[in-house]
Amino acid sequence: MIKDSVPLVLGIETSCDETGVGIVHGHTLLADAIASSVDQHARFGGVVPEVASRAHLEAMTATVDRALADAGVALADVDAFAVTAGPGLPGALMVGVAAAKAYALALGKPLYGVNHLAAHVCVDQLEHGPLPKPCVAMLVSGGHSSLLLVPDVATDVRPLGSTVDDAAGEAFDKVARVLDLGFPGGPVIDRRAREGDPAAIAFPRGKYADGTYDFSFSGLKTAVARWVEARERAGEPVPVADVAASFQEAVVDVLTHKALKVCKDSGVDHLLIGGGVAANSRLRALAQERCDAAGVTLRVPRPKLCTDNGAMVAALGAELAAANLPPSDLALPADSSLPVDLVTL
Repeated sequence: MIKDSVPLVLGIETSCDETGVGIVHGHTLLADAIASSVDQHARFGGVVPEVASRAHLEAMTATVDRALADAGVALADVDAFAVTAGPGLPGALMVGVAAAKAYALALGKPLYGVNHLAAHVCVDQLEHGPLPKPCVAMLVSGGHSSLLLVPDVATDVRPLGSTVDDAAGEAFDKVARVLDLGFPGGPVIDRRAREGDPAAIAFPRGKYADGTYDFSFSGLKTAVARWVEARERAGEPVPVADVAASFQEAVVDVLTHKALKVCKDSGVDHLLIGGGVAANSRLRALAQERCDAAGVTLRVPRPKLCTDNGAMVAALGAELAAANLPPSDLALPADSSLPVDLVTL
């Protein structure tokens, strides 16, 4: 049992295909339990919303119980609950929001409906301590490629740029499908790219020097598909490792270029990278190289905290509770298109 002035917060994350339950005491991570349904989606080559929703429903109670056991606390010890209210898959979000409401109502504890993207920023505090104010955050995942200015993760998150079509993680999945590497695409392309030459094929860098902070990866994805199709029509073997390495290099080149541009233009010397694609080894290496050259401090959570998890939701909930910000109403909705500048509902 933990009893002090620091809030003990249980966070629930169900925005996509992973049921995550995290427990945080201030900035200390006590438990991070995850039940993934990725194997159920693999045969479809992508996430099926209805399958994800059903998997969340089936995994919720057991995942909460596992997190409590890992943390060594009882449900009654929890001071507040937090849940991803958006953005994400509507049905999947509704499962998590309904569960969090039930727990909060049953125990008479406050509930914070939080933004998934802000939570990806806040989770870094569990590993590297309080965020500098301000910092620049780049969030890269299957659904988002965003650049944010973050004066205060609890109250002030400002969008500066985003993807105009395919997000980076989505492009990884689609290129992996073209190369017949399976789903999800990010980890397998990362592995195969280590065997290839990143300069073997000159794939395009969309919106690289357009003066904006936005991203576009649809043209790159199409260029890879056309290149592979041309090799196959000519009866020539496809050098999978070289294609993976060259594609990956194009993605991380654009991502890091734009992120450092934001830092320079805004006069901010701390860059945080989060989201599932932040687990990519080449992105982490190139970002470190370019940050070192620019005099920018890079913060990237360990890979497990980059992918969707309950710890990030609990971390943001703890930040809101510590700041004595008002909790959400129990009538809070699940908002699949929740804008990033709304940290909480």
